[in-house]
Amino acid sequence: MSVTRLWSTHPDDARTLDGERLRERFVLSGLFTEGSVSWGYAHDDRLLVGGLTVSGPAVALTAPDEIAAVYLLERRELAVVGLAGSVVVEADDESFAVGPQDVLYLPLGTRSIRASGTGTVYLVSAPAHRRTAAALASRDQVEAVVLGSAERSNHRTIRKYVHADGIESNQLVVGITTLEPGSVWNTMPPHVHSRRTEIYLYDGLGSDVAVHLMGEPTATRQLLLHDRDVVVSPPWSVHCASATGAYSFVWAMAGENVDYGDVVPVDPQDLR
Repeated sequence: MSVTRLWSTHPDDARTLDGERLRERFVLSGLFTEGSVSWGYAHDDRLLVGGLTVSGPAVALTAPDEIAAVYLLERRELAVVGLAGSVVVEADDESFAVGPQDVLYLPLGTRSIRASGTGTVYLVSAPAHRRTAAALASRDQVEAVVLGSAERSNHRTIRKYVHADGIESNQLVVGITTLEPGSVWNTMPPHVHSRRTEIYLYDGLGSDVAVHLMGEPTATRQLLLHDRDVVVSPPWSVHCASATGAYSFVWAMAGENVDYGDVVPVDPQDLR
C-alpha cells in the first residue's frame, strides 16, 4: 500500500511555485494499480483519496498508517465510485455491485471492506462523527442536471449522488459531471467555497489533456492534467478547466457542510 501526502499550502505560497512544485502540492497521478490500493492524503479537510483496479482475488481496503486507525472507517466515511467494469464490494455483511458511474457510500463503523470482480474504482474518504446507512446509487437513478450549451462549449450533465438531498453523509459531497462531445469547459463561470475543499478526478480523457486552472481568482495558475489525474482544490482556490476533448470528472467535497450550493461565484471578467 502506497500513500502520498499533500500538505496544506497558503495561497501566497502557491503564487511562487513553478509547475513541478504545483504538481507536487496539488496533483496525484498513477493512483490506479492492479491488485492494491494507492492512497493520497490531503491535509486540507483531511481528505483521503485512492484508486484500485481488480481482476483477480479480492482486495481488502485497510487503513493506511497516516490515519492511525484499526480499520479504514473507524472514524471515517467512504464513497466508492465505479470507473470501469464491474466491482463487487463486500462491506461487513452486505454486498454491492458497482458499475461505471455508480457510487457506493459506506458509513462510519464499517469494519470489513473487500473488492473483487473485474474493474476500476475511485475511493474518497472524509472524517465522520456519526453512523449513517450504506447506500448504492446508480448512474440512471440519481438527480441529473443538464447545464451549458454547445455554443459555449460546456454542454454537460451533473449527477449528484452523495449530498443533502441524496445519500446521507456526515460531510462528503460526491457527484460526476459528464461533458457532451464537442464540449470541453467545466465549472465556467468558476467559484470558490471557503468552507469546503474539493477534489477532481478527470476520467475519460484518453490521450487528450486538460488545462486546469487553480489558485486565487486574481492569481490563477495552470496545471496540465491527464487521464485519471486527481487535483486538490483548497477552499481559497478556483477549479475549472478546458480540455482537447470531452471527458467526465468526479467531484468530491468535504468541510463544514453538505450544501451543494454553498459557493461564492467568480465573474470570469475578474479572473487574472
